[in-house]
Amino acid sequence: MDQTFMKEKKILPLVVSMSLPMVISMAVNSLYNIIDSYFVARVSEDAMTALALVFPVQNLINAISIGFGIGINAGIALCLGAGDRVRADRTATQGVLFSFLHGLLLAGICIMGMPVFLGSFSSDADILGLALNYSNRAFLFAPVIALGLAFEKIFQAVGRMKVSMFSMMCGCVVNIFLDPLMIFGIGPFPAMGIAGAAYATGIGQCVTLAVYLLFYLFSPAAVKIGREHIKPDSVVMKKMYAVGISATLNLALPSLLISILNGLLADFSEKYVLVLGVYYKLQTFIYLTANGIIQGIRPLMGYNYGAGEHGRVKKIFYAALKMNLGIMLAGTILSWAVPGRLIGLFTDSAETVEMGIRALRIISLGFAISAVSVTCSGALEGLGKGSRSLAISLLRYVAVILPAAYLFSRFAGADGVWYAFCFTEFVAAFLAMVIYRKETKL
Repeated sequence: MDQTFMKEKKILPLVVSMSLPMVISMAVNSLYNIIDSYFVARVSEDAMTALALVFPVQNLINAISIGFGIGINAGIALCLGAGDRVRADRTATQGVLFSFLHGLLLAGICIMGMPVFLGSFSSDADILGLALNYSNRAFLFAPVIALGLAFEKIFQAVGRMKVSMFSMMCGCVVNIFLDPLMIFGIGPFPAMGIAGAAYATGIGQCVTLAVYLLFYLFSPAAVKIGREHIKPDSVVMKKMYAVGISATLNLALPSLLISILNGLLADFSEKYVLVLGVYYKLQTFIYLTANGIIQGIRPLMGYNYGAGEHGRVKKIFYAALKMNLGIMLAGTILSWAVPGRLIGLFTDSAETVEMGIRALRIISLGFAISAVSVTCSGALEGLGKGSRSLAISLLRYVAVILPAAYLFSRFAGADGVWYAFCFTEFVAAFLAMVIYRKETKL
């Protein structure tokens, strides 16, 4: 497949054509996350709280797998842009191998460490039992998740976004179909409760990986995975891990943030822990279009940068920024128009819904300006400048929000935590643009 369309096609149609399949697939992916949580919430509010406690570790597994996948993606795109197909093949081969090894390691560490982790946030035996019941099953699929994400980023790197979209959608549809059957015991399935949700998710992930493998075997990508490329190449590994570690930390930082904020909010009420968990479920859905655009522009930025087309790199960045700004404004409007319906998907408690409405409305005031830091961070990853992208994420998830959340909560209680989100986005947006312009000179 010829990738020269990445530096020849008009900018706006190119960004849309690369991003739209990812937006659709992420919409389905977020939908199944919400549906998964919806069915778990029908089991009990304790089950939903258990899911919220497991979420940071689940997010960590995804962060490491996706982050390394972004390293694979950036390495392949830069090599193809520079015309080095041999090194692109080495990047794909070694990326798949190390992704699988990462998955095995994550499964073992996370399963063994969950009892201690969960005990730090709750002493309720019922909630802890439900959380372990879910996590011990869901984390077994970590190697499958890691491999699936490696193939996702390989196909994206060569511009085959529709393959990624179709594969992800297949897994999501299977998960949505199996959720009620395995949770509530419909048809031939026994009622497994929260464990059924874990199995349904894992089976969906297996289906996604299977579809990627079928596409690779019968409709090969522009890069080849082969035994002759297994021997580690120091240049390849350095590039993958330089971007991959930074991208992983970018994605893992929200888990750290949630864990710390859970401890802060638990001092006021455990219901606020549930509210934060629900918000992050909704945030995934609200930000999915922006994240889809970022996934679409990463290979475009890397390919054109590798090919020396710096003018196109600048135009791609600003096209993505304008699109993300419009999308996040729509997310703000939605959060103010129907917040009760959104929060009500996950709890029947009128008190929790009311608390969630207030939280969502306050946090959403920072959605639009967050488009700046989100776009800058994603663009820098595509250019192989992972450490600069990480600096932006550290501002958003550690350096600004944590001190702000602590200080604001001393004066405004739990509301202070929600205001800290909004405050952080304005500070991070300004500093992100400074970092991007200084690093790229674009």
